[in-house]
Amino acid sequence: MTKLEYIFTLLALFCMSLYSNLNKETIVLICLTLSESTIEAAVEVVKSQRQYIDMAELRLDFLTKEECARACTFPSLVDVPCIVTNRRVQDGGRCALSEKQRRAQLLAAMDGDFKYIDIEEDLKRGELDEKAERRGIKIIRSLHDFEKVPDDIFSRIQQLRKRADVAKVAVTPRGIADVITLFNAQKELEGTDKIIIGMGPYGIATRILYKRMGSLLTFCSDNQTAPGQLSARLLKQLYRADQVNDKTAIYGIIGNNVTDSLSPFIHNPGFVGIKYNAIYVPFLVDSVRSFFVLAETLRLRGFSVTVPFKIEVLSYCGNITREVKQIGACNTVVRMPGMWKAINTDYYGFLQPIEKDIDAGKIRTALVIGAGGASNAIVWALRNRNVKVTILNRTLSRAQKIAAINICSFDRLENYRNYEGQVDLIVQTTPVGYDSWENPIEGFRLTGSEICYDIVTKPRETKFLADARAAGCSVHYGLEMLIAQGRLQFEAFTGYHFPRSVQLDL
Repeated sequence: MTKLEYIFTLLALFCMSLYSNLNKETIVLICLTLSESTIEAAVEVVKSQRQYIDMAELRLDFLTKEECARACTFPSLVDVPCIVTNRRVQDGGRCALSEKQRRAQLLAAMDGDFKYIDIEEDLKRGELDEKAERRGIKIIRSLHDFEKVPDDIFSRIQQLRKRADVAKVAVTPRGIADVITLFNAQKELEGTDKIIIGMGPYGIATRILYKRMGSLLTFCSDNQTAPGQLSARLLKQLYRADQVNDKTAIYGIIGNNVTDSLSPFIHNPGFVGIKYNAIYVPFLVDSVRSFFVLAETLRLRGFSVTVPFKIEVLSYCGNITREVKQIGACNTVVRMPGMWKAINTDYYGFLQPIEKDIDAGKIRTALVIGAGGASNAIVWALRNRNVKVTILNRTLSRAQKIAAINICSFDRLENYRNYEGQVDLIVQTTPVGYDSWENPIEGFRLTGSEICYDIVTKPRETKFLADARAAGCSVHYGLEMLIAQGRLQFEAFTGYHFPRSVQLDL
């Protein structure tokens, strides 16, 4: 072999290795679970979702009996690799047939060009396995647990892998400690072909960050065929879940109700706008202490904090800004060398929509409804601008505590009528209106000169604001505050201003 031939051989080997690594990277997929009753409907859904998905799972248990007989045609009608399964009722499916009939449907479907068949953990090796091997269909062995994360989950995965090409577990974390266990799977089971799914609200982060667990794919559906499933569009377009890699910086939001948070719709587009390899994920949290362990496991760079943890997180922060010390609560935590830094952007975010009115002298007195976590920042912001504030709350002691810190007045919520015609600004900070068409100060007589501000973000217009508009008042929406404080959080997270070119879809 000449020297030139030797060089070309090395170059060819390098290209083959690179191609192999690229292929290995692209097998990590977003898989659409189909819950349609006919093959034609399933094909149409795949076509409509094609830009967001890499694979489709055909659920025979959703098809009619007549359509099941045609299931073998499905892979030839779509341009993505396909999984076939026939999920039993006890595994979260709809198939109530006898076991013999269920397997017969699967066997018939395997005449089609499916790439995978998903069968349950407890099925003994038999004709399904044999036919799959003959036809070159890879086998996924599944364990489903809708109550918990099994204590022996890692050994269960290893046992499943011995009997299949891919081991799959769909389990139900009951708290952040369980979520930590699932994220440790990559370290504990490196090199094992696996799919690990955390079902339910605690498991949402595992569905988005599936690559960090070493999962080959994540499932999605517009119809939530399993608890906690997200839509294909959200996974692909908002979270860019399939692009997460070892260098992706992870941020998030923690709280007791973050499933419907709009913050991911601010930060993720912002990251794209500055071309930053980062992702912002919702984490339902039951224990702040456990979450900080997860934050180290995932090496989170920072996170937003919502109720009820705005005070509790301070115990874990080594650097606390002046605003946080004064307010007594934080809504933003950022990683610094050797410690976490607590910041509060609620203060500035709240003021931004009404700053001009304060400067013009239109707001000199204010009524703040509620004494929750956000109220601390809001009252402090108003008092810092020399606005006279009265806090109204059902639990008087909570209002009194905030009032003592900020040197302002407080009263019981039921006395709200005493303040009719007495204030320039009314701020609604309670969750009332989030999931009900209610007004916490129902019947309050407005003169039309008041400025009314509700920090609830969903729905955009609450009954409190609808009543205010009907009375001729100027109104400010919770989205205004959310976007303003979110842009400031973005700067704290990234060191960059939020890109002006990004149009937020809220």
